[in-house]
Amino acid sequence: MTAPYDVTAVGHAIVDVLAPADDAFLSAQNLAKGAMTLIDQDRALSLYDVMAQAELASGGSAGNTIAGAASLGGKCGYIGKVSDDELGKVFRHDMTAQGVRFDTVVLNEGLATGRCLINITPDAQRTMATFLGAAAKVGPEDVDAALIQASNIVYLEGYLFDTPTGREAFVKA
Repeated sequence: MTAPYDVTAVGHAIVDVLAPADDAFLSAQNLAKGAMTLIDQDRALSLYDVMAQAELASGGSAGNTIAGAASLGGKCGYIGKVSDDELGKVFRHDMTAQGVRFDTVVLNEGLATGRCLINITPDAQRTMATFLGAAAKVGPEDVDAALIQASNIVYLEGYLFDTPTGREAFVKA
């Protein structure tokens, strides 16, 4: 018997914020060109405020994988955590617009939705400052057992394994 879902992923729900930048901007913001740095919420909000006009795209390792599978015709589900804020709504919209089932309950604890602030220099180098935020709060209570059982493949994002609640979610999945 074929399961109703081809793939369901459990991972960090992250919105990519892509903007052009130059080396002077990176230096002024103390960002190491070409590197990925984890940042806190205050730094994420202040950096976003000074970035050039940006393009938003839902991402994260598992999010990108599931969006790709859905774009190839797969029936997909996604388990990840966002807040009830602008970027959380962007992530939910982008996933559901791709036909991905995403109905994880939003986080209401004051943490913003995770984001990766990507500054792209003219030489195409990408410098990333990542705030995990709500994405790091995925836990076993978010795992929909019925969705997991209805999936042929369950994709577990390795980055999520770094958090205790993420590991617990993996065990439940």
